[in-house]
Amino acid sequence: MCVNDLVVQGAEPLFFLDYYATGALKVSEAATVVQGIAAACREAGCALIGGETAEMPGLYAKGDYDLAGFAVGAVERGEVLPRADAGAGDIILGLASSGVHSNGFSLVRRIVAQSGLGYEAKAPFDAAHSLGEALLTPTRLYVRSCLSAIRAGGVKALAHITGGGLVENIPRVLPPGTVARIDAGSWPVPPVFGWLMRTGAVGREEMVRTFNCGIGMILVAEPARAWALAHLLAAEGETVREIGQIMGADKADAEPRVELVNWSETWPE
Repeated sequence: MCVNDLVVQGAEPLFFLDYYATGALKVSEAATVVQGIAAACREAGCALIGGETAEMPGLYAKGDYDLAGFAVGAVERGEVLPRADAGAGDIILGLASSGVHSNGFSLVRRIVAQSGLGYEAKAPFDAAHSLGEALLTPTRLYVRSCLSAIRAGGVKALAHITGGGLVENIPRVLPPGTVARIDAGSWPVPPVFGWLMRTGAVGREEMVRTFNCGIGMILVAEPARAWALAHLLAAEGETVREIGQIMGADKADAEPRVELVNWSETWPE
């Protein structure tokens, strides 16, 4: 999450530090967590240079631990995203997510409890994994692919789809007087989100305000460069779809917003 947030500024992640806190340290458990962090740092091309491990008896329940971290990146002055010229006519490319990522888990836990399933039960939407494993599929890291796209030219903005979903994250990178018109039928909604919708009776509007719904990162591209950037991103291993376009709003000073159209049958009622 930290490095994905950095790359939307046009920044290359340099290093990461972690914080692990628990009531009583289980060395093997903590080592597994740090190994996972180190693997993610290698994937993102940044260094794990240190961190903090804290034991605080009485503060955490038995078996619980708290994990946090932060990353530092660098970008050349004058090349920070979003670009000032992002606006009407620009193309919106969506990069597929790997699952729920790291947002909306309060609602996820509530839906799981409502379903009556245990986390060790087979996932109704993924026969190869337990429910817990499927829901905790690691967040996809977009750093290498997005940096390649930025260096190729034509990227005007990036938005990491985290808490607030599509409708709250995309407007943050757009100027006033613009509308991001998203074709909701332009990508398949992954099975995990269909299960959450049906089991929790969650409406479409609430889904796109809470979860990434299958799009973990969006890229706003110059129209003339959109096709080339889509192919570059695909060559970097991303699943890329053109999901919309930036339009002009009725008023030049109107707050930027998202408009979702063409809801398809891939979105359960």
